[in-house]
Amino acid sequence: MSGQISEPAILKDDHTKRVHPYSQQNFVEGMSHALHGIRHVVEHERNARIHLLFAVLAFVLGVMLRLSAAELAAVFFAVILVFLAEMFNTAIERTLDLIDIEENPRIKIIKDMAAGAVLVAAAAALLIGAAIFIPHAVEALWLT
Repeated sequence: MSGQISEPAILKDDHTKRVHPYSQQNFVEGMSHALHGIRHVVEHERNARIHLLFAVLAFVLGVMLRLSAAELAAVFFAVILVFLAEMFNTAIERTLDLIDIEENPRIKIIKDMAAGAVLVAAAAALLIGAAIFIPHAVEALWLT
């Protein structure tokens, strides 16, 4: 024994080359893959398109009602949270479909939980939107 403490083997392992031999080699390539994933969700998931429609409507309404920057930021944070939940839900569903395409009660409950996460995010976004938009809408209607 030389008295030197060697680095554990796991720290010397190059995980990227071992597990992901075709992984991106640079930032631009990684961004390209990420944008492809977003485009895929938008093109193939009806609910994602619905969420984006509500995002545009929220922006237009926010501008019309002259929301403050902080209020717009809160609305967009809520919108982004819902879209992220939808993307994760889609990724989970696609992964589980690779495991078993037959009806499987264990897979069903996992998919239901992922869908439930989207529902929770959407309900939270709705409450945030109501708390921000309703007072402005009432004020706009009251003054006209």
